[in-house]
Amino acid sequence: MEFIRNILTWNEILTISILGWLIAQLIKTTISSILAGKLQLERMVGDGGMPSAHSATVCAMVVATGRIEGVHSSLFAIACVIAIITMHDAMGVRHETGEQAKVLNNIIEMWLEEGESHSPFLQNMHLKEMVGHTPLQVYAGLIVGAAVGFLYPLSSMMG
Repeated sequence: MEFIRNILTWNEILTISILGWLIAQLIKTTISSILAGKLQLERMVGDGGMPSAHSATVCAMVVATGRIEGVHSSLFAIACVIAIITMHDAMGVRHETGEQAKVLNNIIEMWLEEGESHSPFLQNMHLKEMVGHTPLQVYAGLIVGAAVGFLYPLSSMMG
């Protein structure tokens, strides 16, 4: 038991951040599996989906940093900036990349239907569509991460 406690308290900010990611991925896998009607374990490591694991990770990091280092610390400021950039990127560039991939995949399908011999290099081409997040998915990740960050018992509280 002491060994596990030492591992979990070695770097609590890192532990809480990883736990935020893990919980978000478990929720995402559960939701995807329910919607698909079958277990989709690949969602445990996949990008995109509800909730955003990236947002959960950085928000857990922010809350943990605030609790451990204080909200007036330089580390808290850095964590906040990283979280803002990560969540903005997930909703912006990465989300648009996924939308563009959907359009390109449809174009590729239409070209292949018209004549595979004209476009042999496209036959195995399929772009990943789930790379970003909607604002709702990012906010859900924020809530998951913040909850993990606030609810995780710090070593100073464990005695």
